Amino acid sequence: MRFRRRKHPRHPVGAAGPSAAADAADGGDSRPFWERKTLRQMTDAEWESLCDGCGKCCLNKLQDEDTGALAFTNAACLLLDLDSCRCADYANRWDHVPDCVKLVPGMVARLAWLPSTCAYRLLAENQPLPDWHPLVSGDAESVHRAGVSVRGRAISEREADDLEDHVVDWEDL
Repeated sequence: MRFRRRKHPRHPVGAAGPSAAADAADGGDSRPFWERKTLRQMTDAEWESLCDGCGKCCLNKLQDEDTGALAFTNAACLLLDLDSCRCADYANRWDHVPDCVKLVPGMVARLAWLPSTCAYRLLAENQPLPDWHPLVSGDAESVHRAGVSVRGRAISEREADDLEDHVVDWEDL
């Protein structure tokens, strides 16, 4: 198989949560915003708060040039903090990783590489957020305790020579 490297997504890591003012503007519906709004209806803060901080979308991906099949690696973007699983320089990430892909609502359904546990993907597929998601649990560490983040499973791409030697087959990708 011949692989080519896939671009990193520009996704909302390290963002602030939604505001109470936005909740109040929804006519008193007490359900959480992710249960009453579509991805396109969310405010920027709501959209960004969907990121669970797992870091899986920041793993380098390879695509077979002949078949188009995707393969995830355990080699993470050079900006991913492997302990927090958040971008180390979110505000300036494009200065360091110019091929980072900006994730927007209209793209979610088309991106086969979004992890199966990704809140953006789950909501686009009309699935609920899992109990370990920080918006549900109220705890940013819950994603790590649940074992669905890359913490302890990934290395920096700086340490990876040939990405093909780092292909992984994790169930939660």
